[in-house]
Amino acid sequence: MNKKVVLITGASSGIGKALAFEFAARNYRIVISARNEKNLNEVKNSLVNKNCEVISVIADVSIENDCQKIIDTAISTFGQIDILINNAGISMRAIFEELELKVLHKLMDTNFWGTVNCTKFALPWLLKSKGSVTAISSIAGFAPLPGRTGYSSSKYAIHGFLQTLRVENINKGLHVMIAAPGFTASNIRMTALVADGSQQGETPQDEDKLMSADKVAFIIANGIEKRKRTVIMTTQGKLTVLLYKFFPKFMDKVIYKHMSKEPDSPFK
Repeated sequence: MNKKVVLITGASSGIGKALAFEFAARNYRIVISARNEKNLNEVKNSLVNKNCEVISVIADVSIENDCQKIIDTAISTFGQIDILINNAGISMRAIFEELELKVLHKLMDTNFWGTVNCTKFALPWLLKSKGSVTAISSIAGFAPLPGRTGYSSSKYAIHGFLQTLRVENINKGLHVMIAAPGFTASNIRMTALVADGSQQGETPQDEDKLMSADKVAFIIANGIEKRKRTVIMTTQGKLTVLLYKFFPKFMDKVIYKHMSKEPDSPFK
């Protein structure tokens, strides 16, 4: 029987890259995609050196035709898609009052519409394989993350989309999973956009104290193979989601106080 095929967007670094190596270790065939050609080729070459069947597709998921290209290339090469992991995403850091609207549009185009478009084009193949579609979300999709209106909004939107997709296909064997890591050591905070749309260039977090991308990838892969609905990582993340569900007014103040302690916080 053919080995299963997993397609991962945003796979040139961070969680996406770690997911590619995790699934390669589990003997999957791999399709990786990202905008950064140099970094993506490095990931591909490393996987090839591990005797992995892998192809790479240079693409920007904020562009609908690029999403179609990713799926078409996967099918023309492997003839199937068993798992789609919508990982590509960008972040931001600025209060809404000062934020240029173009930043919100960019966040939604990449995080939300990238997920929607890739899922749309992959869906016939996922239904055929009774496969899995996953999005790498965030605790910011369950509780507000001040200073990140665009990021949090995009994750909430992804949740609504995937949860509805799950219900629509409840009798068709499609597995839908939302994965919500806590703060993870990656370059997403360095490339986060500030109020005018330029990149932040540095992280406000102590990266050494955050979850590793490898650990996140391991948990996500296990969740997909066990066909879980939702995977929330870290004790702090699980507690935040639970408490916000029942005590939102109290948690608003807790979240504000916690995030205001970030270095150079945009709100104090």
